[in-house]
Amino acid sequence: MQFKNIIIVLILFLSFPSFSQSNSSKYRAEREKTHDLIHTKLNVSFDFFNSEMNGEAWITAKSHFSPTSKITLDAKAMLIHSGTMNKKKLAYNYFENRELIIELDKEYNREEPFTIYIKYTARPEKYLAENRGENADKKGLYFVDPREEDPKKPTQIWTQGEAESSSVWFPTIDAPNQKSTEEIAITVPQKFVTLSNGTLINQTENTDGTRTDYWKQDQKHAPYLFFMAVGEFSIIKDSWKGKPIEYYVEPEFEDVAQGIFGKTPEMLSFYEELLGVAYPWDKYSQIILRDYAGGAMENTTAVSHSDSAYQEKGELVDENPWEATVAHEIFHHWFGNIVTAESWSNLAMNESFANYSEYLWFEHAYGIDYADEMLLQERASYFKGDDNEDKDLIRFEYGEIDDMFDRVSYQKGGSILHMLRDYLGDDVFFEGLGKYLTDNSFGTGEAHQLRLALESVSGLDLNWFFNQWFYDNGHPSIKVSHDVGGFNNQVIINIQQTGKLFEFPLTIDIYEKDGRKSSHEVWVNSVYNTFTFSVSSYPKLVNIDPEGVLLVEIAYEKTLEESIYQYNHSKSYIARKEALEKVSDSQDNKDAFKTIVKALDDPSFHLRILALDKLSLRDKYRKEDVIKKVYKISNSDSHTLVQAAANRTLAKLIDPQFTTHFKKAIQSESFKVTESGVIGLYQLNKQETLAIIDGLSEAKRDYLSLIITGYYIETREEKNLIFVGEHLTSGLFFVQEKKVADAYMSAFQWVSGSDNVEAVDNLIDSLVSLGIKYSDYGGKDASINFLRQIQYLQKNSTNSNRKEIEKLVRVGMSKLVD
Repeated sequence: MQFKNIIIVLILFLSFPSFSQSNSSKYRAEREKTHDLIHTKLNVSFDFFNSEMNGEAWITAKSHFSPTSKITLDAKAMLIHSGTMNKKKLAYNYFENRELIIELDKEYNREEPFTIYIKYTARPEKYLAENRGENADKKGLYFVDPREEDPKKPTQIWTQGEAESSSVWFPTIDAPNQKSTEEIAITVPQKFVTLSNGTLINQTENTDGTRTDYWKQDQKHAPYLFFMAVGEFSIIKDSWKGKPIEYYVEPEFEDVAQGIFGKTPEMLSFYEELLGVAYPWDKYSQIILRDYAGGAMENTTAVSHSDSAYQEKGELVDENPWEATVAHEIFHHWFGNIVTAESWSNLAMNESFANYSEYLWFEHAYGIDYADEMLLQERASYFKGDDNEDKDLIRFEYGEIDDMFDRVSYQKGGSILHMLRDYLGDDVFFEGLGKYLTDNSFGTGEAHQLRLALESVSGLDLNWFFNQWFYDNGHPSIKVSHDVGGFNNQVIINIQQTGKLFEFPLTIDIYEKDGRKSSHEVWVNSVYNTFTFSVSSYPKLVNIDPEGVLLVEIAYEKTLEESIYQYNHSKSYIARKEALEKVSDSQDNKDAFKTIVKALDDPSFHLRILALDKLSLRDKYRKEDVIKKVYKISNSDSHTLVQAAANRTLAKLIDPQFTTHFKKAIQSESFKVTESGVIGLYQLNKQETLAIIDGLSEAKRDYLSLIITGYYIETREEKNLIFVGEHLTSGLFFVQEKKVADAYMSAFQWVSGSDNVEAVDNLIDSLVSLGIKYSDYGGKDASINFLRQIQYLQKNSTNSNRKEIEKLVRVGMSKLVD
């Protein structure tokens, strides 16, 4: 599963009581197995008015080892109507509305499967009301506008099982170390389509205007991967190796579904060939859902995505930012679905691999420069976390299950796999992954099994690697210096570990004045490490970990001349980017400026953008040739994101000669180029820019909403109140300079205190939507700020729509727990 972090930094002056939250860690073992699931059969229909589900479940299981005469199922906040076996009523105890303990009709041994029937009602809102702590908002079954009261939202029903929420909508043993085959009959009004795991076997029209869709999956998978969705969707169909590939989208997005998901068949082929393990499932469907609380979820053959996946054509011209998520969820169908982490402590066996699959796909599809940029972003995300250094990758002690879904399990884990791949080499690494998948197929796995598989293939002992990277925490921090000894014929390199002690292989590149490079592999295993190498002349550059393989923080001061040399002579993207960032700080130096200008033609479009963003055009009359070059790039670069960056650079000049150019850019098919044209023209003629903005398509205006809102806040025209009310929250919850934050807070007061009912309604609606989206990730502080804003709205708004405000308060309150 993939999450997006939403950072809340808005500081408001309204008072609010403080709350504390218990998050003590304790040992988390794998769920003990008294029984093994075999098969789950469900028959469901829906009470839309009450947001409940009528269910029948046939659970087939067997004793794991010892004979047993009772079974305990997870069943949360349900109404249990009956339980039978062979048409005979069974006695049961419903413990704390969470565990259904059923007395079987006799004692069964492990060779005797048995099936029990349970008739029940799933009540997700009841569960939510009873669980304001650890499982708040993990209600498993979600109804979106079930009474069709919101004209802005389609009616949908969908499920979310991870981590242990499937037991809110059907009785099961809700643990990742259980596997079950599945069949489900879903009865819905005729206008809706359904999606579930496996194959749609048949559809039956009923006399009451409903239809029953029967889905079946013959391969076993974990209960948290069970899924169903209901709604009005268009289904865009493709195929791969004779298997259906489907994209479920709202009808208005039919024409962009291929742009969002169209690389799915190629990804499936790539991963299957890379791992040497066939994709075993019978289809691959993807669906975009409203109000989905995460990023995406790898439900087997029926992947769910949040509506952030929706893109306009003008966005897809630039790039598809959802492509990494598509790849991530596909790879889970090997790591997570074929072999499932045996416990949440071993979550990295699912998520670290899915995270690294994004790198693998980008490397394959767009080259190593592109992939390395993504790697740097993932590492930066890990390094930002205050407490990430204290967490083991495989963690047997944690507070809540959700604590495991963090930058250690994802970003750090992906970087660890990158190091492991580099150490073993591609052939051994991928053959070892294939062996792990094959040996544990349709079962569960833990990190030790991965180590044994890789050791079996490589013939190497890998305990040293797994002990420090999988079962321990932190990362190396090193301080590097070098000296030249003898008659300039020796380089002495000193490496000091300044933090926790690690051992690791390290590559050192030494460049001599004739351009010759020598690479040296060394082993760092103590606090102080000294390495001496012979050279024929004074070195121009010593570069440590030149390919950026290691998850390490390096303190190594290089001169400007060394950084210029590094950019001009290194093939590594990471080395070139490091050098370019260093050089950009010294553009008064002629050679440094020439290096930035040279980078405008770098083969990586990411570095071309970086060079444009860093390019200093002070004293522009002496840099006319460079300005002409930037202008040419803005019109002709092969990548629209680079064209947009060039326009932003030209905008800094505030030069009227580019007025026509910016107007033309605004009409571009590319939304990023359009955005850059708006930025450039606004610096020259605000009123003309605002008039042009008024004439843009709704899609472009929505894409540019953050910029447009900022302009409207600056001009404070009453006619723009409705737009500002709809889009203000996006700016409120971004990290901003104090001046900008103050402007947005003032605008919040402007809208909420106005008599414009539609503007205030838009503000309330956007806060409701934002509350749903960030509530799972923002934590206590986010919720407090959220409620402070509602307090202000309640005190100052003249809008009579108090029900929406009260609903918003309840959403925020559910996040504040002892």
